[in-house]
This record gives sequence, C-alpha cells and structure tokens, in this order.
Amino acid sequence: MQIDILTLFPEMFQGVFDSGVIKRAMDKQLVSIGLHNFRDQAHDKHHTVDDYPYGGGAGMLLKPEPIFEAVEAIKGESDIPVILLNPQGRLFSQKIADEFSQYRRMIIICGRYEGVDERVSEHLATDEISIGDYVLTGGESAAMVVIDAVVRLLPGVLGSELSPLEDSHVAGLLEYPQYTRPDSYRGWAVPEILLSGNHARVAAWRREQSIRRTCERRPELLDKVELSTEEKRLVQKLR
Repeated sequence: MQIDILTLFPEMFQGVFDSGVIKRAMDKQLVSIGLHNFRDQAHDKHHTVDDYPYGGGAGMLLKPEPIFEAVEAIKGESDIPVILLNPQGRLFSQKIADEFSQYRRMIIICGRYEGVDERVSEHLATDEISIGDYVLTGGESAAMVVIDAVVRLLPGVLGSELSPLEDSHVAGLLEYPQYTRPDSYRGWAVPEILLSGNHARVAAWRREQSIRRTCERRPELLDKVELSTEEKRLVQKLR
C-alpha cells in the first residue's frame, strides 16, 4: 500500500513512523509512506499557501492552487482516493479503517489554520474524515491516527492474523477482558474459566464479557449489534 501525505510540516512525522508496527510494515515493504510539503507548489517568492477569507472572518485559509497542484503531481492521471482531514467529515471508525485498508494507494491532505478553500473539498477530495468532535491545530495528528489504524489491518503487518479480528469495535462490541501470567497477582486471580482449556466455554465467556463491558461503557453501540435472544435478555437485565 502507498500512502502519500500532503502537509506543511513533514517534520512532525519524524519518529512517528520510525518505530513499532508501522516501521516493521515499511521494512517488510507492506506499506510505503511519502511526505509532501505542498508549500513547494506555491509559485510566488514567499511560497504563500494561505490568504484571508473572502467576506471577512477570523484566521487564514489554505489556498487551493498549491494543494491541487501537489495532488495532481502525485497521482497524475491515476484514479486515487484523496482524503481531506476535516472536522466536518465522516467520523472515523473501525469500519472506515477497514475500508481504507482495501486501497492500494491513497492521498491524505492535512489542513491547517482556519481551514481549506471549499474548492478543495468540492472538486479534489474524494472523501472527508474527522477523527472526533473537536478541533486540532492541524491535520497531522489526525493523519497519524488514521494511518496507524489502517496499516495495522494490512495482511502480514501484525504478528497474528487473528489480532485485528478481536479488537474492540471490529464486531461492534468492546473487547473482552484479557489476562496473562501470573495467574494470581496481589490476590487478584485470573478467572478460572480462562485456565480451563475448554475453548468453547472460553469463547462464550468472552462474548458475554464483551456484551457486559459494552453495556457498561458504550451502551449506544449495542443498538447496532446483532444479538441472540439470550443476549438481548442479558442486555435488558444489565440495563
């Protein structure tokens, strides 16, 4: 997978992709990440990328020309998804991360200042994504979140192919509690069922715990999950 990032501050990504899962994915050539400073596409001597908004208002807007020309220089005639990180976009989710992981290539635009000229949204971006109902100083932090969530879903990136299938939100539920050695620590014991070796019972326990945890912490998620009759009764009891 090839991910190209348009940003005014490529140095912000230094270190983020130099360790951990993303670094291993890059070393294994499962993903390639390119950083592009769209200030390089500004044609005046000051390399201006922003200007005052028409009609007045606070702050400065990113101009369309450098962004359009930077994207066009990257993709040429290719049909590549162009993702604009925007507080007004679709709320990022595990489902969208999975959707993006199916792409062979994508371009991510990091906004700055007061925002981006609307023509970028209307005529260049193929999708707009928000990582939450809050405002950041720029799209770089959001880009890191999106890329981390997407890259870990690529085949061969994680040590176990089952790992991403059991994550919170993948099946619409929060993940069940997990334990490791020692089986008793400061008097707190691991649930006996996990030590039983009975895989069917363990799976049933984990499913129940996921439902319980989701009901306690994120009850609104249960409205979108397909539950059995018995599981529905459990939810009613918990509520």
